[in-house]
Amino acid sequence: MHSETPPLQPIKPAFHLRILSDQQLADFRSATLEILEEVGVHCPSNKARHIYAEHGAHVEEETQIVRIPADVVVEAMSHAPRYYTMGARSPEFDLVLDGTAMYMATDGCGLTTIDYETGERRKSVKEDLAKTARLSDYLSSIGFYWPMVSATDHPRTAPLHEIDASFNNTVKHIQSETVMGDKMGRYAVEMARVIAGDEATMRQRPPLSLLVCTIAPLVLDDGGMESALVFAEAGLPVGFMSMAAAGLTAPATVAGTMAIGDAEIVAAMVLIQMACPGAPTYHSLMPGIMHPSTGDFVGSAWDASIFYSGGAELAHMWGVPTLAGAGSEAATSGWDSAQGIGSSMLLCALCGAETASGLGLRETCTLLAPEALVLDSDIYHTVRKEVAYLDTSREAMALDVIKAVGPRGHFLFQEHTRQKIRDFEFSELSGQPKEGGGFRDPINEAREKTDWILENHFPSPLQAEQAAELTRILRAADQEFE
Repeated sequence: MHSETPPLQPIKPAFHLRILSDQQLADFRSATLEILEEVGVHCPSNKARHIYAEHGAHVEEETQIVRIPADVVVEAMSHAPRYYTMGARSPEFDLVLDGTAMYMATDGCGLTTIDYETGERRKSVKEDLAKTARLSDYLSSIGFYWPMVSATDHPRTAPLHEIDASFNNTVKHIQSETVMGDKMGRYAVEMARVIAGDEATMRQRPPLSLLVCTIAPLVLDDGGMESALVFAEAGLPVGFMSMAAAGLTAPATVAGTMAIGDAEIVAAMVLIQMACPGAPTYHSLMPGIMHPSTGDFVGSAWDASIFYSGGAELAHMWGVPTLAGAGSEAATSGWDSAQGIGSSMLLCALCGAETASGLGLRETCTLLAPEALVLDSDIYHTVRKEVAYLDTSREAMALDVIKAVGPRGHFLFQEHTRQKIRDFEFSELSGQPKEGGGFRDPINEAREKTDWILENHFPSPLQAEQAAELTRILRAADQEFE
């Protein structure tokens, strides 16, 4: 039993804007090159340091500091592709990153969930991933799927079980944020090869990609870099995210935080291009600000609003796509819990971001609430309509109809009205009338829709041979990582 996955509805801006001027972009470029050449990054991976040294970087083995001359950075980044395709299990859901649309992903790496049935808080498990993957498969706002929570019931091989639950429950592209190390990376690539069917298809339409976080300030994690090199060697897209915190792991200014974060990301992308010239990579700047009263990481401060959209423009300056940020740090309940994503999503789309993530988690990306993904999806469609092309043709302006109705008339009985009124899109959550007058509670509407999707939507399953092969790979990994 399965049902068709609804078509994607990506955000396609009819116009674009600039957050940073040419001079500001030049300033950031100069700052990043100066940081990488004079300060460098700490790189504990022996494999990565060897690659850097072979390609002209200055490596201090005692301190594991790598300094990269500006000309070496520029030459390496010249090989990075500006556009490429993120493939999907079903070809109609391939994402062509050509700059014409922004595709949104779920948020990821949460550890806690509010149980879909009991309403109690508990640790997340693999079955939660299966449910959120099915929800994401149904929602036209979700272009690709991040495993939203951790499979804590498989602690040693959780990243691979997260990928397995994802491939089994959505036909869309999967992007992992948790695969670490050479061995784990090779198991993940083997799983991607099973889905693609063969090596050539995996490179042309990669069904899996990887996101690796740098460690602020200026550290490239050894496990992350080594899994990234495995993915790049296989032709799977790999990107790097900085979550530097202004005042704690970054300077206490917006520009200083952006500069140090950009340097971390570029250092990692340079490594990938040194090892595998032309490998698809992407840039993801998602810093925050240390709250001066609590020390907490805060990404929603007013001063932080430029981080995500400005990060998209830095990515394009370096000639690569971006994964922008559009998430919510709000509390679990309340209709306004989804509103935090609206402005950042709008700005990122208008700045030309190819991809973005952040739908469906709460409490600074740690908590999965059943209705959150549907709430955020509603905001997504608001942004999608706000930036869409407006038809101003004579027919769209209905000038002939206006003339026919004239002053003091109305349009209710016009054939044009009967044809066109159904073209308007309305929220399924807000403004829904209820019996006796008034409107239904959007939170209840979101929960009811979530329940309906989970009861009725089952995407096209994997082929039996593919499912069996994924199970075999998981068993082998579970044995090796015991």
